[in-house]
Amino acid sequence: MKGKLFLIVGPSGSGKSSVMMGLKKLHPEYTYPLSATTRPMREGEKDGDIYHFYSKKQFEDGIEKGEFLEYAFVHDSNYYGTLKQPIESALKAGKTLVREVDIQGFDSIRKVIQKPSLTTIFITVPDKSELIERIVSRAQISQGELNKRVESMHREFGWARECDYLVENRTGELEQTIQKVADIIRKEIHS
Repeated sequence: MKGKLFLIVGPSGSGKSSVMMGLKKLHPEYTYPLSATTRPMREGEKDGDIYHFYSKKQFEDGIEKGEFLEYAFVHDSNYYGTLKQPIESALKAGKTLVREVDIQGFDSIRKVIQKPSLTTIFITVPDKSELIERIVSRAQISQGELNKRVESMHREFGWARECDYLVENRTGELEQTIQKVADIIRKEIHS
């Protein structure tokens, strides 16, 4: 494989999606493969922007057919996955790919795609309580769902040391965070 895949990893609420949106504006020449999910669309989302929205049956059919590079059942409620074909084709074509994944996806992908074709960047925050505030303000979720996400968050932070880079996303400094990630990608492409 000639190309390079950059995984943007981090706990829910860390700002992975915001970093991805900023990178897309800053570097539209990169390839941004979409995730597939069974979670409901949030306000303002459209199929094909950030996710391909699947029904549970469609997703499970894709699993059976081997269409996913990785997939996971997240927060005991929805499937998320990375479609295999777009990633493999882009890597063979020598493209730079940037992909946001959760921890389970990161762990699965790094078993299939390895260095030098893979670089991982963990997005974190200065204070875990800040993550909880972000999660609560972003979506209407039940206390039970919040408890699951907080439990997941604590486990996910343990994976930071497994990533190649750690980038802190401080409140009010999103542009600086995006630039740090862009600089890492540029450095890795040219190394």
